[in-house]
Amino acid sequence: MTSQLAVTLRDIYRARRTILPSVRVTPLVPSPDLSHRIGASVFLKLETLQQTGSFKIRGATNRLVRLNADERGRGVVAVSTGNHGRAVAHAARTLGIRTTVCMSSLVPQNKLAAIRDAGADVRIVGHAQDDAEEEAKRLTQEENMIAVHPFDHPHIIAGQGVIGVELLEDLPDIDCLLVGLSGGGLISGIAIALKAASPQTRVIGVSMERGPAMFHSIKAGKPVLVEEQKTLADSLGGGIGLDNRYTFALVQQYVDDIILVTEQQIAAAMAYLYRSDRVIAEGGGSVGVAALLHDLVPNVRGNIVCVISGGNIDMEQFTRIINGKYTFD
Repeated sequence: MTSQLAVTLRDIYRARRTILPSVRVTPLVPSPDLSHRIGASVFLKLETLQQTGSFKIRGATNRLVRLNADERGRGVVAVSTGNHGRAVAHAARTLGIRTTVCMSSLVPQNKLAAIRDAGADVRIVGHAQDDAEEEAKRLTQEENMIAVHPFDHPHIIAGQGVIGVELLEDLPDIDCLLVGLSGGGLISGIAIALKAASPQTRVIGVSMERGPAMFHSIKAGKPVLVEEQKTLADSLGGGIGLDNRYTFALVQQYVDDIILVTEQQIAAAMAYLYRSDRVIAEGGGSVGVAALLHDLVPNVRGNIVCVISGGNIDMEQFTRIINGKYTFD
């Protein structure tokens, strides 16, 4: 397994300079009602306001800009639950790079459409992200395309870590960070930045109960296979890879706790964010708020940051959720 030092604070600052012309600095805003409810100061980092509607544009841009001319000419392939594919397609189109995105049948139609609109060739393979991964591997082997991993690559991790630098500039004293946990690229990058400034800052990953791959892997002490299931937090689905090189070790080192939330708790958080803060967040972007709303976070105090990682949700589904008409299966 590769050393945890594969990504450093210096890498994150280098990524910041690289992506600054192409990626928005998103706002950190207070959440007054949630702060009152839990008795602490809660802030929301609104990655929903990125060009592609999620934080994924940061890592994708940092990865693609660093490709040389030969690599760009070969084209890139990505495996995605939606947001990563859209980010890669957007960044690649800007750079004139041919893109293929492989996804499973569990990816929502609104995310598929957005990726196609960004100019990528979309391939639906199987019923889980692991199935899509096999098609991507074939493309890299047979067509010599460049794989752009959704989380397990130093340039991806460093790009996502720029969020941590922005947080420290807006709020130097952070007591607790809550962020959705899937493959671990987002939480690892942010944690490297926050822990460098303040080792006592608690970093908590939040996943859905349905198929939390990193949670089970950390519990087992090694990457394990976890069945992917349908969930409102679809952006957090998929495995971490049995050959995981970076993020498993980084999560082990930097993440203090992992909390799981139910589908009902995720839906309640989505509705709450819209009503109290006028934020449209997808399920995977709402899990931190879900944990706070349902008193799942221990020792709540001081300044708490929830990363609202994305807002790419089908609006018909979102309307049912905020009106209390969503049917859970």
